[in-house]
Amino acid sequence: MNVSVLIVSFNTQNMLRDCLASLYEACKSDPPEVIVADNDSHDGSAQMVRDEFPQATVIDTGANLGFAAAVNLAYAQSHGEFIALLNPDAEFKGEPLTKAVAFMQEPEHDRVGMCGGRVFNAQGALEPSARRFSSALFKFFDQSGLSTRYASSKFFGAGDYRWFDHQHPMQVDWVPGTFIVIRRTTLEELGFFDERYFMYYEEQDLCLRASRAMWRVWFVPGADVVHIGGGASRTRKDQKFDSAGSQLRSFRMRSEWLFFRKNYGLFSVISNASVEAGWHLLRYLLHCRPGEEHASKRSESWGIVQDVQHSLAETRWGSVSPPRPW
Repeated sequence: MNVSVLIVSFNTQNMLRDCLASLYEACKSDPPEVIVADNDSHDGSAQMVRDEFPQATVIDTGANLGFAAAVNLAYAQSHGEFIALLNPDAEFKGEPLTKAVAFMQEPEHDRVGMCGGRVFNAQGALEPSARRFSSALFKFFDQSGLSTRYASSKFFGAGDYRWFDHQHPMQVDWVPGTFIVIRRTTLEELGFFDERYFMYYEEQDLCLRASRAMWRVWFVPGADVVHIGGGASRTRKDQKFDSAGSQLRSFRMRSEWLFFRKNYGLFSVISNASVEAGWHLLRYLLHCRPGEEHASKRSESWGIVQDVQHSLAETRWGSVSPPRPW
């Protein structure tokens, strides 16, 4: 395999150790080039890699640059025909790299620019592994719970392909950056990640650019990883998480408005922000009743409404990325 695996680390020493161990075990007969970009970790992550995995290259970024900028630095030093992104809180399940590359090397897949596989959580349950490009409609289905209640519906469950059995390959809109394999020629044409995204939405943005340039994105079962989730995010004790528990809420919102403004315009920012803020205003009003549980839900919803307002102001309605680090 002519592959370079790029990993961005931020205070995830133990998870990173397990990640690298699973990678080298899965690829022991044909190990890839591995480059770890360390975003100024304070837990000894970079030194651990140097001591325990000397075959890997370590880049000290010198500051917390965010995911996109750090992985771009690693890409600049890579040599592989294929570039694989791997989160430090993910571990290989089987031989995902081999299967993804083999799929992309088939002659009929020469315009497949990127692919990803199934993502499982630590308990073995399937996480969203292929997605449609974000929209206000999909956000409403998610906020309201309709996408979960009617997961088998191709209409309500479309955002995360919830109706799909994930047992065969399928062309999709985008795949999560937890594990994604990208053809170098695709990146040479498109450029790599937009560094205005400090965290989140950078892979969706790249997949959208690929789609517009007539490159295809595929989901490939068998290219599987186990994702612990929120490895780097959980080191930020000063931030609140989304209800799913793995994304920093204010970071997600900032990147979301940047994504919509860049790709679809101001009206898209307004419509998506209105769906999220409007839903939680309604939820706030519905819980204006006595009781500790209602008070907790009111507080949560009001906090989300305030975060929508703050993130819109910080990004000037998606037109400006706040100074790094976020």
